[in-house]
Amino acid sequence: MNIRPSRFDHPDAVKLNDQVQLEYAERYGDEGDVTYLDPAMFVPPRGLYLLAYDELERPVATGGWRTQDRNDEGYGDGDAEIKRMFVIPEGRGRGLARRMLAALEEDARAAGRVRMVLETGDQQPEAVALYTSCGYTVCERKFGHYREYESSICMAKLLRLP
Repeated sequence: MNIRPSRFDHPDAVKLNDQVQLEYAERYGDEGDVTYLDPAMFVPPRGLYLLAYDELERPVATGGWRTQDRNDEGYGDGDAEIKRMFVIPEGRGRGLARRMLAALEEDARAAGRVRMVLETGDQQPEAVALYTSCGYTVCERKFGHYREYESSICMAKLLRLP
């Protein structure tokens, strides 16, 4: 697998984003994740978007982080937020999400971010298990677009001491 930086609006990223949205809609019975995302949010040094390709150059996974600081959605100064972590079904079980997550954490740390945060949901037990195994803990105080939803699970991991 080849993981490389990309734009959030790259055609391969759009294709995989459409797939993850369908999966969210299936799991939650809604229209998918409606969190506002702009491609500029993932431009270094305030973010990063990654695409992973298989040996035939087919896109198989995505993930990104964007800068968050204290705001009315409950984020804190120095936060980096994970968005659109997704591995196509045929690519799962190979450690790709773990590799993608490590690359995003390393980049956010190098950009001076203090804490990596994410929103997931109770219909994504695989995601919760991955993040827990990578050192993330559930936050008592929720943040983000879905902070008031009972199904929302907010998690965080310290990247470095503030």
